[in-house]
Amino acid sequence: MTLTDLANPTRFLALTTRILPWLAGATAILLAIGLYQSVMAPDDYQQGATVKIMFIHVPNAWLSMFVWGVMSIAALGTLVWRHPLADVAAKSAAPIGAAFTFLALVTGSLWGRPMWGTYWEWDARLTSVLILFLMYLGLMALWRAVEDPSRAARAAAVLTLVGAINIPIIKFSVDWWNTLHQPASVFRAGGPTLDKAFLWPLLVMAIAFSLLFITLHLAAMRNEILRRRVRSLQMMQASSSRTFSAEAGSASCEGNGSKEIGIA
Repeated sequence: MTLTDLANPTRFLALTTRILPWLAGATAILLAIGLYQSVMAPDDYQQGATVKIMFIHVPNAWLSMFVWGVMSIAALGTLVWRHPLADVAAKSAAPIGAAFTFLALVTGSLWGRPMWGTYWEWDARLTSVLILFLMYLGLMALWRAVEDPSRAARAAAVLTLVGAINIPIIKFSVDWWNTLHQPASVFRAGGPTLDKAFLWPLLVMAIAFSLLFITLHLAAMRNEILRRRVRSLQMMQASSSRTFSAEAGSASCEGNGSKEIGIA
């Protein structure tokens, strides 16, 4: 099955029906393994047990940016390639990305309090992630505010591509400005600087959360396709009802006119 085949919503629904149970099972297993490894990981010599917040915070922070990247590709699909499922993919991903971003902000604040002495500081990294969260909420509000689905899709696609400028700002904010955050310690030119006792649980959790996103995203896309089908059927039914009422009214008027002519 090619990507062109998946442009057909019916084939996409059939595919998701087959693979979602397997994805959900793999996600649950990896999350269980990752959480066990996170609990069993040693305490840091400086941060103590609070370092274990990293295993939740970092995957959520990575996915908050990754999901916006997925939405940006979907936005191109809407504006350039007119892919039938592009807007469905973007709209379904937005609430999930917002949830990941919110969890990244909350866990980051909980981690920052014992490390920095404050829950919040208006530095470049924290501020840019907060802006990302607000952009997610803005996109969700836009899809709800515009009734015409095609207009909402185009407007959301443009806003998504404009908002993508914030992703490199988040990524390189620790290099461009003086922030509370440390530089990258996993994906860097010289290799990871984390000890393997922390690196492996972090990578397992990152994969588990990535599978969680894929599972939730496919399920949300399936629900969105079904919701749009129901909406289309309701509109067709309403249109048929109006047409029937208009025809019935016209027939009634013609009947009354014929009686009047006969009386005359």
